[in-house]
Amino acid sequence: MNPLERLREILRESALRPAPEAVRALAERVLALHPGSVDAVVFYGSCLRSGDERGGMVDLYALVSRYRAAYRRRIWAVLNKLLPPNVYYLEVPVADRRVRAKYAVLSKADFERGVSPAWFQSYLWGRFAQPAALVYVRNPEAADWVCGALARALLTFLERVIPCLPERFTLRELWVRGIAMSYRAELRAERPEKLAGLYEAWRAHFAAVTDAALPLLSFPVAKRSPEGRDYESRVPGRRRFACRLGWKLRALQGKGLSVLRLMKGAFTFAGGLEYILWKIERHTGVRVEVSPRLRRHPILALCVLSWRLYRRGAFR
Repeated sequence: MNPLERLREILRESALRPAPEAVRALAERVLALHPGSVDAVVFYGSCLRSGDERGGMVDLYALVSRYRAAYRRRIWAVLNKLLPPNVYYLEVPVADRRVRAKYAVLSKADFERGVSPAWFQSYLWGRFAQPAALVYVRNPEAADWVCGALARALLTFLERVIPCLPERFTLRELWVRGIAMSYRAELRAERPEKLAGLYEAWRAHFAAVTDAALPLLSFPVAKRSPEGRDYESRVPGRRRFACRLGWKLRALQGKGLSVLRLMKGAFTFAGGLEYILWKIERHTGVRVEVSPRLRRHPILALCVLSWRLYRRGAFR
């Protein structure tokens, strides 16, 4: 088995784990809302990591054949194409409770570009370098395609993070610092203890996929001991400089794109402003009150909110 096939096999085993009943119910609702257009529903994020969707918000991606096929109204397809993805709120009854999700709609073409080096921003390859699970796939070919895209996300992540690390680094430094960098390229400022918890929860997975990916990188990276989690890279100085500059630009561009996505989400997301406030407080610990007058004007509210959060240090 060649290195790429080995990496895809590891990701396939991880992605095809059984999903909880509540997550399957949410995926079925997504399929009903976009009939005939969804090739895969991907589950990722904190609820996947904890294994418990109670009290949280399940994160799903619906990968569709074409945007126009996914919507009855052309305007939503146009918005999805101009600034992917569109994000929606969803809740369904399961047994004696209601489970909640936010799901993003993304075309297969945009997903394939977004996990590759062709996409400058880390919005997609930063997310999907982390573990993900397939809740629904149309057919085995779709499952193979998604696993291949997850492998590309991982390789893009490693190619753009390792040059920013010292020559000698640990598995923990690679993933904690790399995920932190991708979060800083959005309006996300996760607390260090949360990033450490994320790494600890997936440590075995990160070790397996990192070791499998090393032969596929465009620069030499070797383990310093056969059973250890210490690595040594040989990256030219010019590439290290370009990589660090790229992340500075990514952070500037990404925050602007995040504000635009939040503005769009005020229309596509039922209760969007309340969700945004909750999400920011959850990730940063910063709570901001929005007056009733501003709540009646979502775009203006988001502009004011962004400025207030910036002044209070929620993001830089």
